[in-house]
Amino acid sequence: MSDRNTPFRDGELFPVPIATKTEIFGGHMVAGNATGYAVLASAVAAQVTLGVSDGYVDNSDGAAGDAVALVRRGKSWCFANFGGDAVTQAEVGKTCYVADSQTVAKTNNAGVRPVAGKVMGVDADGVWVLI
Repeated sequence: MSDRNTPFRDGELFPVPIATKTEIFGGHMVAGNATGYAVLASAVAAQVTLGVSDGYVDNSDGAAGDAVALVRRGKSWCFANFGGDAVTQAEVGKTCYVADSQTVAKTNNAGVRPVAGKVMGVDADGVWVLI
């Protein structure tokens, strides 16, 4: 056995290949779809929230993987609060769920919504979510 020079990434900002016919907008939550390609996060149970897009990328004319989104995680972001299933102060420290790529909700809506992250705060600006 000997030492190994193991490549690494910091895990905060990482590239994710984008799904076919997809646009990713900066500042929106990004999820991996059922095949592992980046899409805008939405209330689709098969999605896994990856982080927040660092900028706009257009793969609307490309095949899956033709373009790459830079996704950031390990930070708290402020998202809109879903009015019909609003996150409250009582959810601080608990999990919240994706309503759409800009909005989080209190519940998973019977398993439909994927996890967005942990609620870090709720204020007049929205819901602060650690992803």
